[in-house]
Amino acid sequence: MRGRFVVLEGIDGVGKTTQVALLAAWLDALGVPHTVVREPGGTPVGEAIREVVLGRIELDVSPESELFLILAARAAVVRDVIRPALAEGKVVLADRFALSTLAYQVHGRGLDEGRVRRAMDLATGGLVPDACLVLELALDEALERNSRAGGGPDRIEREGEAFRRTVREAYLALADSEPGVEVLSAHGTPEEVHGRIRDLLQARFPQSFPIAWER
Repeated sequence: MRGRFVVLEGIDGVGKTTQVALLAAWLDALGVPHTVVREPGGTPVGEAIREVVLGRIELDVSPESELFLILAARAAVVRDVIRPALAEGKVVLADRFALSTLAYQVHGRGLDEGRVRRAMDLATGGLVPDACLVLELALDEALERNSRAGGGPDRIEREGEAFRRTVREAYLALADSEPGVEVLSAHGTPEEVHGRIRDLLQARFPQSFPIAWER
């Protein structure tokens, strides 16, 4: 049986990485085989690209170059990790995927949506998530969480508040227009947010997530 592909999306600071880790622990408890990936990253090629795209704040990277770097990392992780894991019947948990490209590179950077979608399709071979969950949080709270965690803004997030606001609004608009995308509140404790995600996954995919975990 083909596995399930679950993606968590949202602006920096909403808790995607924390929630992916909690989901992985939950699946461990359920005995459900799973794989965790992040974007950009997830393969040696992807991690090298991640350092350029996010870590090298001194680089002047054009929107077009940024797009193709991210898609190169995505093509590698889809081919080498995600598709093989799904073929083995595993659940794949991803910290970002294609929706990030639409939010950041199309709405945030202003690249042509039609051309970007065609390039995305080439990179993924048409792979789409079974569930794409956008974690929603006010900008000021997301920034406060990042600050408490000691995580400074990466090269993309250093664009400033107006850019982050555009991306946040893009995520909410995309959730209304893209099939299979849902918005979940990221307010509350990590355990409360995890409970919302878990309940949604169990309701949508009872065969893949069959057992309720006590809160």
